[in-house]
Amino acid sequence: MLKTIFVDDEPNVLRSIRRMLHGLRQEWDMKFVESGSEALDLMTKERFDVIVSDMRMPQMDGAQLLAEVKNLYPHMVRIVLSGHSDQEMILESVRSAHQYLSKPTDAETLKSTVSRTLALKDLLADESLKVIVARLDSLPSLPTLYAEIMQELRSSDPSIRKLGQIISKDIGMTAKVLQLVNTAFFGIPRHIEDPGQAVSLLGIDTIKALVLTIEVFSKFDQAKAAAFDIEKLWGHSMMTGELAKKIAISQQADKRVIDDAYMAGLLHDIGKLVLVENFSEKYTTVMKIVTHEDVSPSEAESQVFEAGHAEVGAFLLGLWGLPNSIIEALAFHHNPRQCPIQSFSPLIAVHVADALVNEDGLHSNSGTTYPLLDYEYLQDLGLSESLNAWQEIHAEAQRKETNDE
Repeated sequence: MLKTIFVDDEPNVLRSIRRMLHGLRQEWDMKFVESGSEALDLMTKERFDVIVSDMRMPQMDGAQLLAEVKNLYPHMVRIVLSGHSDQEMILESVRSAHQYLSKPTDAETLKSTVSRTLALKDLLADESLKVIVARLDSLPSLPTLYAEIMQELRSSDPSIRKLGQIISKDIGMTAKVLQLVNTAFFGIPRHIEDPGQAVSLLGIDTIKALVLTIEVFSKFDQAKAAAFDIEKLWGHSMMTGELAKKIAISQQADKRVIDDAYMAGLLHDIGKLVLVENFSEKYTTVMKIVTHEDVSPSEAESQVFEAGHAEVGAFLLGLWGLPNSIIEALAFHHNPRQCPIQSFSPLIAVHVADALVNEDGLHSNSGTTYPLLDYEYLQDLGLSESLNAWQEIHAEAQRKETNDE
């Protein structure tokens, strides 16, 4: 059974949650406690999968409690359930909570949030890898872009438009701001895919606090993996995002699918960033295997980590509460037939865009096919004829880029 602990200093609130979730008692083993110290004491005696905590509590508030849980029990999913909108307290929880839900919430929202997040744990077999990823509260940024955003924020009159442009060019910053606006951290009740829009909604003061005080962004340390080309990762990610968006537009998809295709394309390789940043020596082994054994990076990652960057990225962004369609695209972009989607989706757009853009193994020896593409899957979905149009879209983008240079 799923073991969940709920923490709130108001007994009436706990009783309300207990009643609301009564129908789940056959699926969830639930404990209800009134203080952080009581929760920590109970956790020394039992292993829990999830903690759901209020924010404003005496002696030990929710942010302090979740920070302790993150340190002591990093495998646990950490969720804030609070009716308070005190920005200072919310900022304190940004680095310790995976997701933030606003009171009042309903049983279905709470159940789907917890169940969806825990289902992602099956993506990773290695427990040590799960612990590392669950502990992450930020992702490193390209050094040049990190310097740009710090300079802009420290200027006398920072521009929200320029900040949005900088963040939109960086996959680590983009992932973090999307986490903050797609869960209820700052009370923005809309599905936001565009990082520029997210920055605008958060506002200058919040961005400054997040970056300069809370330090949710960090600079990638190239020395950790000298042989890993971080610039190439960013360039490939940007090109894949742009092409995935154009593919979705060509299919006359609705705006949400188009936006999700772009964001999923931009973030599809974010798992590589996680692995390189946290397991630099092991990832050096991955690169050696790719070079000497003529296997794909995903296959080499699976040999070393028992998981590839696709699963790692999907697990992290699932913990952070990003939309399902983006998580699916990350998890299955190399093996789309493993996902039960039977129509055009952001996953299809990213799978095709990644294959067309990827410089390693782009063409077979004959130079006429794209071996990274699952042709049979596209054919099964009735999309094989669209491939010629998608190839032309990619070729046109390449010609335009060449002319611009």
